[in-house]
Amino acid sequence: MSGPDDRPTVDAEVIGERRHLMSLAYRMLGTVTEAEDAVQETYTRWYRMSQPERDAIEAPRGWLTRVCGRICLDVLASARVRRERYVGPWLPEPVPSDAFAGALGSGAASGSEDPLDRVTLDDSVSTALLIVLEAMTPAERVSFVLHDVFAVPFDEIAETVGRSPAAVRKLAASARHRVAASRARQVTRAQHDEVVRAFSAASRTGDFSALISVLDPDVVLRSDGGGVVSAARKPVQGADNVARFLFGLLTKRPELEVVEQETPDGLGFAIWEEGRIVGVVTLNVVEGVVADVWIVVNPDKLSLWN
Repeated sequence: MSGPDDRPTVDAEVIGERRHLMSLAYRMLGTVTEAEDAVQETYTRWYRMSQPERDAIEAPRGWLTRVCGRICLDVLASARVRRERYVGPWLPEPVPSDAFAGALGSGAASGSEDPLDRVTLDDSVSTALLIVLEAMTPAERVSFVLHDVFAVPFDEIAETVGRSPAAVRKLAASARHRVAASRARQVTRAQHDEVVRAFSAASRTGDFSALISVLDPDVVLRSDGGGVVSAARKPVQGADNVARFLFGLLTKRPELEVVEQETPDGLGFAIWEEGRIVGVVTLNVVEGVVADVWIVVNPDKLSLWN
């Protein structure tokens, strides 16, 4: 138990966990705003406790992680209904590659400095992975993020999700299988960037045939404006339709500057207007062609870019 002289140190330690908690909550919820709300509620619950109750907690990070995980679980339980009311397609909020750099502690699954592990860390905030996570049950998602990304033991996760450690192990395994199946179809980062550069060149020059050649015949484009700004209200499907949509967008909005931008998914694009980023485009490259185009122009989901 900590004594009175230790309280300033403990408080500093607790406040210092904010970046860790944001990193955790973002992966669970998919937007920075929801993550910030979850982290705020976590701190509210910490400071609602009496000083003796806080002093009795030997590992504040572990307590904060469990409570934040539980809050995210509750948010996810109601998220599906809220997203059904969302205007147009809902997409996870894209973040810069270094948004949560250093947030994973040395005990985390991806805490190594090895380049291969760094790719895994980037992948854990990629739009591609977050979309896979969206299809999971709340318990699966929380179990996967806590164990596979943050290396939280199964017995601690069991306390968070209200299941047995054996049940949590099964949830994480099911989630891991889904993630592995998705990643098995994806190409290397170098191959991804090569296809995106060809996509970029064809888009800039207006070469319709060249653009079609780098699009999967069944490619799907989703544009998230959230009802705040103009965006396609329904997914655009098929190579021909997607190519025409993209060329039409560039023709109608000549004031926009589309610049290649590194993202957690690999090379993508930032859309600039009057000195600000007003959109982020990420692409999912599968077997050498673009299978998905994700465009986020909802200003509420571009909080970390400007």
